[in-house]
Amino acid sequence: MRREPIPSDFLGHYPRLLADISDTGRLPRREELDDFRELGERAAESGYGLRGLVGLYLTETRRLWGTLPGVLSAGLMGARQHVRTGDSVLGAVDAVVAALGEGHERAQRHAVRQEEGERREFIDDLLHGRSDLGSLAERAQRFGLHLADRHVVAVAAAPEKYDDVHPTVRRIERELLGRFGEHDVLLSTKEGRLVCIAARGDSAVVDAFARLAEEPGRGYTAARRVALGREHAGAGGVVRSYEEAVEALRLAEQIGIGTVRVHAGKLLVFPVLLRDRAAMADLVRTVLGPLTQARGGARPLLETLEVCAAAGYVNAEAARRLGVSVRTLSYRLERIRALTGYDPGDALQRFTLETAELGARLLGWPDADLS
Repeated sequence: MRREPIPSDFLGHYPRLLADISDTGRLPRREELDDFRELGERAAESGYGLRGLVGLYLTETRRLWGTLPGVLSAGLMGARQHVRTGDSVLGAVDAVVAALGEGHERAQRHAVRQEEGERREFIDDLLHGRSDLGSLAERAQRFGLHLADRHVVAVAAAPEKYDDVHPTVRRIERELLGRFGEHDVLLSTKEGRLVCIAARGDSAVVDAFARLAEEPGRGYTAARRVALGREHAGAGGVVRSYEEAVEALRLAEQIGIGTVRVHAGKLLVFPVLLRDRAAMADLVRTVLGPLTQARGGARPLLETLEVCAAAGYVNAEAARRLGVSVRTLSYRLERIRALTGYDPGDALQRFTLETAELGARLLGWPDADLS
């Protein structure tokens, strides 16, 4: 906001209005109040704050008070008329100040909507590379980003879609901007997800974002999953980090990662596994295909492989996680060995089984056809 005194031009016909009302006792007309709403809008658009604008009007009221026709004549007619005139004038001041405030707030809301639209458009262009680098760099300055720096992008997904007016989005935005300022963090919603771009690859920003998304507080919607891309430099680096975060979200859902927060850098093995999809499908079909012959199908035995790997092949812990006895677990491991020919107790053969099991999750087998 501008700090210099507000010009008297923003008073409009206020002195004339006060003089007339002091003399007649009438109320301000609708069109007169509309004029003051417009003055409030103009003041906001010119960068003047509401406090300064109201101060201008109160100062003018105090300056004019003793010269108003109604006040002068009321002084000759007694205390009762003086009070009645004062009530009329102060009522007009109250109505005018309210109209100024409405106009000022209307202009501010419009400015906020415009900035949010520009921010959303900028982020869309940035994440999809739809604008030349020179234009992106110039627009980025407005939002506190220096595209030559390194950046990290985090993406949160919730059970319900995020949008710009979602209460949780507003809460996270208030907390982050209050802590880090507008030049270190850029927030927006995209495709129902909440996107955070951390300037200069600031890990404190993305950590705070992830923590707030996971636990936004009572009455707010917690994220189902938060994914963090890796740190990269330049405009292309922002796109790459965003794509990594979105892919990490997809992989986490597909393979059933148990944690809310996932790091793209820790999931790099999965794109490698899927780089040759046909070879992975052949591995799953060859190694795990025989499990479909088991009573109850392949799924219980696939779950056994997954849980055993997660438990570090400590049978007691794996049995506890599966909710079965150690004896039942041992029976399942033996059935896996008998059906596949691969022994989970042998390190090399166990690696083959684990790789095939990961491939099965990535390919959606046995629900999806591998052909």
